[in-house]
Amino acid sequence: MQKTKLSRQQIANRLAQEFQDGWLVNLGIGIPTLCSNYDQGDREIIYHSENGVIGYGSIYPRGDEDLQLVNAGGQYVSLVPGASIVHHADSFAIIRGGMLDLTVMGAYEVAENGDFANWKTEGRKGGGIGGAMDLAVGAKRVFIAMQHTTRDGKPRLLKRCTLPITAKGVVKLIATDLGLFEVTEKGLLMREIAPGHRPEEVQSLTEANLIIADDLKEMEV
Repeated sequence: MQKTKLSRQQIANRLAQEFQDGWLVNLGIGIPTLCSNYDQGDREIIYHSENGVIGYGSIYPRGDEDLQLVNAGGQYVSLVPGASIVHHADSFAIIRGGMLDLTVMGAYEVAENGDFANWKTEGRKGGGIGGAMDLAVGAKRVFIAMQHTTRDGKPRLLKRCTLPITAKGVVKLIATDLGLFEVTEKGLLMREIAPGHRPEEVQSLTEANLIIADDLKEMEV
């Protein structure tokens, strides 16, 4: 079987499949923003953006965009029936008030205990924390969408984060281009694997020790 790594949209789609009807969901910059492109069918997912857009839909293709409507990442988005535009402060009151069912964020590193780092890279004097810390501690759940390794092939799933941590012990689920991983008390449980890959191959690209699910299945792409 041909080996296949998931595309950025496929990573987002896999996490979007985990969203539950009625959830209020914040999508971070990068791969997470693509979750709003996934067709949820009969499920109603309300997407929240820090800049005050509550209830948006898919990202508009170039040429069809509404120049007045962007998500927190500056991408043009559509509105769904019942959407609201609120003040920036009110948007953060939703986050800090614990009203978010889920936030999906990108990360540079995730540790096997659920710590993650996503605001400062090695050697960088400053950082771009944005609303990440508020989201990490304010949302009921934290999912991570990211590439499995760095551009030079180094693991992103670690035993312990080496970069400044955004929040400790909050990550519940991670989707990468190689698999789907659940953070458990015993470590990272690999629930699904990218087509054509073997568990030992994924482990070789992962610093954290992986627990292979008894019912490990291939990711549907």
